[in-house]
Amino acid sequence: MLSGDLLDPHPDSMAALSIRIDLDSEGRIGPGKIALLEAIARTGSISAAGRAMEMSYRRAWDLVDELGRIFGTPVVLSQTGGKHGGGARLTPFGTELVERYRQIEELAAAAARAHLDALQAHVAPPPPDAG
Repeated sequence: MLSGDLLDPHPDSMAALSIRIDLDSEGRIGPGKIALLEAIARTGSISAAGRAMEMSYRRAWDLVDELGRIFGTPVVLSQTGGKHGGGARLTPFGTELVERYRQIEELAAAAARAHLDALQAHVAPPPPDAG
């Protein structure tokens, strides 16, 4: 699953989890890096993925490079431009990383659903529009 769109079994609930995985003091994976990988898979380009996420190519490349350093293996294979232009795609490990992160996210959300719903029930309604 590389869509980045999780199917919410409780569409009326607004409470949601945001998962950040701290692998060690230097290695973190969170929703931003995973969304970038999904955008690369979708667009076939690091620069297009960065633009879609409103970040510079340099920032996108730094995040991809950081993931490669964390795991000691590339998560994206890029090809420089040429007659047919460049491109990028996820490595098999990059695809696995996205899938594992999304599975962790789904399991955590399911485990916490009752608590999230209970907290959401206590959220004050927005004030009436003053217009």
